[in-house]
Amino acid sequence: MNDESYLILRCAGQLLVLAPEGQEVRFPTCAEVEAGDPADCLEVGSWNGRPCRARDVTALPALPGGQGVPLRALFTLAGPALFSLAGRASQLLDWRAQHRFCGRCGTGTAPLAGEFAMACPACGLLAYPRISPAVMVLIRDGRRLLLARSPHFKPGVYSALAGFVEAGETLEQCAVREVREEVGLEIANLRYFASQPWPFPHSLMVAFFADYAGGQIRPEPGEIEAADWFLPEALPLLPDPVSISRHLIEAALAQDT
Repeated sequence: MNDESYLILRCAGQLLVLAPEGQEVRFPTCAEVEAGDPADCLEVGSWNGRPCRARDVTALPALPGGQGVPLRALFTLAGPALFSLAGRASQLLDWRAQHRFCGRCGTGTAPLAGEFAMACPACGLLAYPRISPAVMVLIRDGRRLLLARSPHFKPGVYSALAGFVEAGETLEQCAVREVREEVGLEIANLRYFASQPWPFPHSLMVAFFADYAGGQIRPEPGEIEAADWFLPEALPLLPDPVSISRHLIEAALAQDT
């Protein structure tokens, strides 16, 4: 294994980063830590022009300037590039840990050379990394934005509506259904904004703008704690900048100026 490769070590949801005073936050290199068996490491991409690998460990090693941080904190600590790479690593580590045995026959699986797949030697079933598509919709009515909060949000935070795509459903059908179920409104003129991989644990967020087309707000019990229309000059607390929901709302605000 290349000693100059970066290594993402994860233990109990904490990732090891080096943050020497006055220097760039980074992952340790294989030369700085005990990398272990190369077969236990996943190749997850590159960073700063060097390969980057990842593995789960039972304890994070103690290194000068080292600290364990949760994945979400990496965005603020080190920026979007490091957060994105660490998110990919976390998703792939979860996938490998959760597919050690075949879901069809129970036989132990092994990595398939050349691609991200766990292969069953007995029945041939392949298990690929799980990706769960979810639609996010920001509804506009003139200058007003429809924002809602889940019971799981931080206190006071409101965001755009979101929900997972069901089997046999298009993104557009999902958007209409989720809005109708969560707040009782109808929408029109659905417009794609952007997408974001969201490793909590394995979502792909697909964000849209939509126009209000009718109905009265009726929050879905258990799913939506509160929902209301907000003017740009009187917004509630918004999601963290790391999330596509914040980008979606800020893009709508920019259109209002």
